[in-house]
Amino acid sequence: MTERTEETVDVEKESKDVPAEETEETIDEAVEAVEADEEAPAEESAKRRVNWSRVLAFVVLPALALVLALGAGYLKWQDNSVRDSERAAQESVQAAKDSTVAILSYAPDKVEEQLTGARDRLTGEFRDSYTSLTNDVVIPGAKEKQISAVATVPAAASVSADPNHAVVLLFINQTVTVGQEAPTNTASSVRVTLDKVGDRWLISKFDPV
Repeated sequence: MTERTEETVDVEKESKDVPAEETEETIDEAVEAVEADEEAPAEESAKRRVNWSRVLAFVVLPALALVLALGAGYLKWQDNSVRDSERAAQESVQAAKDSTVAILSYAPDKVEEQLTGARDRLTGEFRDSYTSLTNDVVIPGAKEKQISAVATVPAAASVSADPNHAVVLLFINQTVTVGQEAPTNTASSVRVTLDKVGDRWLISKFDPV
């Protein structure tokens, strides 16, 4: 009876010891799993922070710099274009006024010299037609009948202008004297087209309005 009792006790002891070890292992594994779960989000968060830093450094900032550079370049180009147009308008208006006075003013004793010199202010077909008119009609008539003319431009306005082409509206007064007769005054408005040739504005069209 005693031997059976000792064996039974040993078996019961063994059966009690085994679950205790397994329980401790299970607890340790559970703790490790929880710690792993707690560390994972931290690592992922760190990775996300590193990735966003790289995106910011290598993508966002260069793209922003490019956009700013393009914007600054466009504004500078636009500002230069406006300045060029304003300069062209001022220069073409002055050239139109000076050239118009030159081609419409003459004295009988200097008519050939004056109108021949005025041709240098013209270009294209208008230069050719003006040359024919002055050589065939104006110069011979001024010499024969002692005709003189004085032109003035009381008002002028730019219609359009760019660095190579411009249109100007002129209001012209011209006083013509024939021999000893009383002077006659005429007023007219003209649409003057000018082209930039080299560094000079030359009249290419002269159309009454």
